[in-house]
Amino acid sequence: MNKTMFALALSALAGTAAAQSNVTVYGIVDVAVVRESGGVGTAAASTKLTSGVESGSRLGFKGTEDLGSGLSAIFLLENGFQADTGAMGQGGLLFGRQAYVGLQSKTAGTLTLGRQYTPQYLAVAAVDPFGSGTAGDTKNLMASTGNSASRMDNAVKYASPVVNGFNAEVVYGVGEVAGDSTAQRQFGGALAYTSGPLVVRLAHHNRNNDTATLKNTSSAKNTVLTALYDFGVAKAHFAYGVDKGLNSALPRNLNNPFGYAVAPTPSIDSSVVLLGVTVPQGMGTWLASYIRKNDKTSFNQDAQQLAAGYRHYLSKRTDLYGVYAYIRNKNGAGYTVGSAIEGGSGNRGLNLGIRHVF
Repeated sequence: MNKTMFALALSALAGTAAAQSNVTVYGIVDVAVVRESGGVGTAAASTKLTSGVESGSRLGFKGTEDLGSGLSAIFLLENGFQADTGAMGQGGLLFGRQAYVGLQSKTAGTLTLGRQYTPQYLAVAAVDPFGSGTAGDTKNLMASTGNSASRMDNAVKYASPVVNGFNAEVVYGVGEVAGDSTAQRQFGGALAYTSGPLVVRLAHHNRNNDTATLKNTSSAKNTVLTALYDFGVAKAHFAYGVDKGLNSALPRNLNNPFGYAVAPTPSIDSSVVLLGVTVPQGMGTWLASYIRKNDKTSFNQDAQQLAAGYRHYLSKRTDLYGVYAYIRNKNGAGYTVGSAIEGGSGNRGLNLGIRHVF
């Protein structure tokens, strides 16, 4: 069924692209050799070929239509796929990465409706030296918000134009639980300021944990302050996040990957700090980051991640990369080294890959 729908969508969009010059087809193909270790059982050590390690492999379509008076209609449909097997990504969703339509005004901002990224995730990804991918991914220790992998379903988002260096973004996601307008509801926003080499963002996300049968739970609340400064010879990266409430900071691997007698307890009150640096050199860039997770519950399951890597550009659209990351878990914490699309199975990971953008 998915294959048939995908073929029909490609055919229809190809016809649109031929008739209009404002429709763009784009994508990424990313594959790497991944070595994971530090887990238990079959996950104690494994070597595999994985798609979407640095950036999730994707095929996308985006376009605009000029409606006059500075107003345009816009859309974006982005499919995720596994380049190592050809399978669909995001659990088999046709356009699981993004799918939205909206209106864009040169003076009033942009309003979009559909499946979209949360402002909190975008704020973190923008300052991650590893671009929210590879073994150094911030998501290993910093919370992901939204329905899945930092995306919101049923979302209405507004992004303001930039005024004196400031711009804002707000989003609201309908829970769509019958008989309960607040269950599974999400909302968030971000405020950004740009001045020359400095970019600062403050973002927040709130998700209601109630379901049709589970009521009066605490909401998951995630707040983050990020900063990026370009010194020319290097960029400095910083983030500080606060996570509170049920499901606010779930580990990426919930299957007790280290085989503890007592499974790790997801934190409901924690903070996390990121310090990073990127240094361009010739045709490449050196990357490094340190992340510290501070669990403020009585379990005190803290964790620290160190990551280092190098990205070499063969051209503007093709790069080779190598990244290694290590997580030190304390007091039975169960954090794992993953990548852009995987949660990982141990506390150590090595990636050697290639990415092509088209």
